[in-house]
Amino acid sequence: MPFDVETVSASDDLAAHFIESQLDAGEGPSWDAHRSQAPVLVPHLGEVSPVRWPIFGQAIAESGVRALYSFPLAIGSLRMGAVDLYAESADALSPNAIDLATDLVARSAADVLEHALRTRSLEPSDDSPFSRREVHQATGMVIAQLRIPPTEALLRIRAHAFASGRSVRETAADITSRRLTLEP
Repeated sequence: MPFDVETVSASDDLAAHFIESQLDAGEGPSWDAHRSQAPVLVPHLGEVSPVRWPIFGQAIAESGVRALYSFPLAIGSLRMGAVDLYAESADALSPNAIDLATDLVARSAADVLEHALRTRSLEPSDDSPFSRREVHQATGMVIAQLRIPPTEALLRIRAHAFASGRSVRETAADITSRRLTLEP
């Protein structure tokens, strides 16, 4: 897959928190939209079963978000991620709004692909507020320390972050600075 998991842009701090919470949890409407390649529309977040997204749901419970809408970001069979929208009031999108959002996301896919290809060849930078480079580095360190597959290493980092009430980025920073070593 040519893409690492990262945020390209967020409209505000609440949107950034919403996206980061999904990345930390490994679950949420973005992941569902990406996997299904269909919009995930949650007009009444309070009515969603806690079983659907247990960690993500807990992370945004007090955020003020009342509705979530995620649209898959793809060009043909190339799946790149999802575009998320949120609302602070519980409300369903009209069919016209869904069509408009789907069209705008489809148009954005080419720009995201161009950006990814343009920056892929450049030296990675930590200056982006959305960089997850340290999470990737920590995952590599856990792989080497515990001799486990990458998926399990990231899962262990997420579990430690959740159990300690910290973000995955904070946990990763502790791992890369050697303040934290995950045990077998």
